[in-house]
Amino acid sequence: MTTVQQLFSLEGQTALVTGGTRGIGQSMTLALAEAGADVLLVQRDESNTTTKQAIEKLGRKAQIYTADLASNDSMKALTPKVLADGHQIHILLNCGGIQRRHPAHQFPDDDWNEVLQVNLNAVFTLCRDVGAHMLSREPDQHGRRGSIINIASLLTFQGGLNVPAYAASKGGVGQLTKALSNQWGGQGINVNAIAPGYIATEMNTALIQDEKRAASILERIPAGRWGSPDDFKGGVVYLASRASQYVNGEILTIDGGWMGR
Repeated sequence: MTTVQQLFSLEGQTALVTGGTRGIGQSMTLALAEAGADVLLVQRDESNTTTKQAIEKLGRKAQIYTADLASNDSMKALTPKVLADGHQIHILLNCGGIQRRHPAHQFPDDDWNEVLQVNLNAVFTLCRDVGAHMLSREPDQHGRRGSIINIASLLTFQGGLNVPAYAASKGGVGQLTKALSNQWGGQGINVNAIAPGYIATEMNTALIQDEKRAASILERIPAGRWGSPDDFKGGVVYLASRASQYVNGEILTIDGGWMGR
């Protein structure tokens, strides 16, 4: 009989992670390492080694690959480079993302294009290329080839205010996740997403500093608080591990019970 510890273990696996240097992404990355995974960190440069060092302190291997999510050419070159170095990718965590705020009628083309590239196009490119790599590998003894976890948002389901590009990109992430799960679910690749609610991170600084808006948001969170990055550690390990082998195409909301949906 398989134990719970075995179901959730990521021993012997390697995760490729974007957006792992801070906030939710950093907590989820460290959770994967705590569960036993080695980690390949995708960063714009190598100046921030905080997450790498934290992973290594856990006794896991970590390596930084430099790439620019805002550049389609850079993203297309990433997976071939990782594979050329001899790595096998068992887990893909797409957490990198940006936010731009403007009234919709004043939203600049450049900001729209940048948000869609980073939040959606780069996610598709990595899903496609890492998915192809997973498909090329024989399934393990449990019939698994890998796990892909995308980061959606509450705005996958609702429109938000002054963030049309972000809402569009996260809506796209939700549908991309479902499309890929339909394509690959029968071939041993689980594709799911996590949709954070209102989390006390740098991306939400403008909301937190708006006292009236922050209060109205808090009123609609039954948990009675904004979320913290550590609230995502259990969910990401679940979706990365064999514990979720029969879970596919789901968008796991981690939002304190948000009543705005």
